[in-house]
Amino acid sequence: MQRAQDKEPIDSRLLRMPLDVIAETHLREREICARVDRLALADKADPEDLRHVLRFLREDLPLHMQDEEEDLFPLLRRRCDPEEEIEKVIERLLANHEQSLANTAELIATLQNAEASGRALDAAERAQLSTFAAHARRHLIVENAIILPIARGSLTPSDLTTLSLRMRKRRGLDQPAEESHAE
Repeated sequence: MQRAQDKEPIDSRLLRMPLDVIAETHLREREICARVDRLALADKADPEDLRHVLRFLREDLPLHMQDEEEDLFPLLRRRCDPEEEIEKVIERLLANHEQSLANTAELIATLQNAEASGRALDAAERAQLSTFAAHARRHLIVENAIILPIARGSLTPSDLTTLSLRMRKRRGLDQPAEESHAE
């Protein structure tokens, strides 16, 4: 089932609750993975799937990675005790981000070519899409099962305000949120 949210950027009001924005982006990424899977299996690429996947890869994913790498992960490093071993998890996720960035650039080129030409994807391109979706899903499992619960339990209200402000600024929404977050 397609959610309306995968068509539009995240509602700026949600940025008052930055961990909810991250969780929502994870949900969108899972939906994008489903579209990527459909593209990998289709005889002919669906133009709507192509548009949604390309928009997410070009716009949402880079912002999301910045949210995590520049703000969330450093906050977790400051707030978590060494015995929680969050550093190991973050290092693994950063390595995954680096790999994802390289794969995303290739995937965008493949999808743009398919969109422009209207041709069917070949076997190598289909495999590329399937590999990307599988990698993204494994990454999301770690973030949803480990990072977000730890963040919800460890970050202070001040941390969440800072995270919210930085996420808003990154999206060109420099005005502070009118209401405080409820996390």
